[in-house]
Amino acid sequence: MTISAYLKFTSLLTIAFFFHANIDNSFAAEQPPNIVFILSDDQAWTDYGFMGNAEVKTPHLDRLSEQSLVFERGYVAAPLCRPSLASMLTGLYPFQHGITGNDVDGKNKRAELDRPVRQAFHQFPSFVKLLSENGYLAHQSGKWWEGAWEDGGFTHGMTHGDPKRGGRHGDEGLKIGRTSMEPVTDFIDMATAQKKLFLIWYAPFLPHTPHNPPRRILEKYMQAGHEPDVSKYYAMCEWFDETCGELLNHLEETGQTQNTIVIYICDNGWAAASTNANDPNQKLWSQYAQRSKGSPYDLGVRTPIMISWPGHVKPAHVQDLAHAIDIFPTIAAATGLNPPPSLPGINLLDEKRRSDRNTVFGVCNSVHNMSPGHPDETLQYLWCVHEDWKLLVRFEGKDTTQYRNLHIWDQSPVRLYNLKDDPHEENDLSSSHPEIVQQLKSKIHNWHPVEE
Repeated sequence: MTISAYLKFTSLLTIAFFFHANIDNSFAAEQPPNIVFILSDDQAWTDYGFMGNAEVKTPHLDRLSEQSLVFERGYVAAPLCRPSLASMLTGLYPFQHGITGNDVDGKNKRAELDRPVRQAFHQFPSFVKLLSENGYLAHQSGKWWEGAWEDGGFTHGMTHGDPKRGGRHGDEGLKIGRTSMEPVTDFIDMATAQKKLFLIWYAPFLPHTPHNPPRRILEKYMQAGHEPDVSKYYAMCEWFDETCGELLNHLEETGQTQNTIVIYICDNGWAAASTNANDPNQKLWSQYAQRSKGSPYDLGVRTPIMISWPGHVKPAHVQDLAHAIDIFPTIAAATGLNPPPSLPGINLLDEKRRSDRNTVFGVCNSVHNMSPGHPDETLQYLWCVHEDWKLLVRFEGKDTTQYRNLHIWDQSPVRLYNLKDDPHEENDLSSSHPEIVQQLKSKIHNWHPVEE
C-alpha cells in the first residue's frame, strides 16, 4: 500500500486500529507518523533515572519517559547485539531468522562464512523494508551487522559493510553520537524539506565499550567513589542520553515531534566486572560481569521499552510484558501497513492484547560460532518469563571460542526465580517449586521443542 493510498482511508483505519489501543480517540492521526527508533547498546535495565537509578543521570530519556508508554518489563529475544537486532527487525526469534550469534567463526574466514548467512537473512521481511517500500525515507546509523545500509532496505545510511574496509558491525555508522549527530539531523532536515515521511534507525555504539566518555562527564562519576569500570560505564550512559537529547530536540525544532513515534529499546544488558567481584565464577571472565551481556539472566535480556506519540499514546508506566519481537507489528499497526501474518509478536498499543499475554520467551546461544542451518547446535539456554516467574533451561551447545566461559560455570539443568520477590535472580527456587518448573518447561517445549 502506498502512502497516498493510505491517506484516502486513514480515518476508517485509525478507528479500527485504535479500538483497543491505549490512546485517546479524539486525537486520531490524520496521516501516518514518522518513526524514530532509538537503540542503546549494552545497557542494563536498571541504569536509567526513570527506572529508579539515582546515580546514572539520563535527563533526556527521563523526559521522554514522561511522554511515553513505558514497559518496565521489556525483554529482548537474545542477550547479544546481532541476534537481538535481527529479531527487532524481523519480529522473529533467532532460530527462525537464523542469526543466533555474532559470527559463524570467531577467528577464521569470518567475512566469507558470513555472506550466505546475511543473504538468507535478507529474504525475511522487516519493518525497515515495509516502510521504505511504502514511501518512507529511511536512514541507518550506528550498529548494523547485515552488510551495507542498502542491503537492509534503507534509502540512506552510513554503514558500508565492506569487510575489506573493516565493515562488520556498523563501521562508519559507529561514529554517530560519539563524533557528531549531523548525519541524522541533516537527514531530518532533508526529509522535512521534501515533506516526506521518515524512519530513523539510531543505534549508536553507546554506552558500549570503549568506555571513553568526555572528561566533563566522567569526573562526576569518579567523585562518587565508584570502581573505575563503573564510573566509566555510568558516564557512557549519560553521554548516550545527551545524544538522545540532541536528536529529540532537533525533532522539536523542526516541528516533527507531534507526528513522530519515538520507540526506545536496548539490545542487551551489561554490568561492570567489579560489580560481581564476589562471585567466584567471575574469575572465568574479565570483560564484564557474569550473568549480564551474553546471558539469559535479566541483566542480559531485560530492557525498558518506550513508545512516545504525542496526542495519541497516553503516557504511563506499565508492568505488562513487552518483547523486542513486538516492535515490527507495533510499527506496522501504527502506520496502517500489513506485516507478515505469522509474526509471533503483538501490537504493544493494543491494551487488550497486552493484558491477555502472561508469558514471553527467549534464547541464548554461543556468541561467536553460529551453525548456519542448525540454529540449536549452539544453544546454551531457553528461557521464559511467566507472570512473576522466570525459568532458565540449560543446554550445552557447541562453543568453540573463549566466550564459552560465560556459560561453562552453570551446570544446573534448570533455574527458577520469582522476579517480583527477587528481581536480581539471587535465589534459585527450582528445588522447592518442582511443579512450577514442570509447568514452565512445558510452555518452553511447546514454544520451541528441543531435545535436552
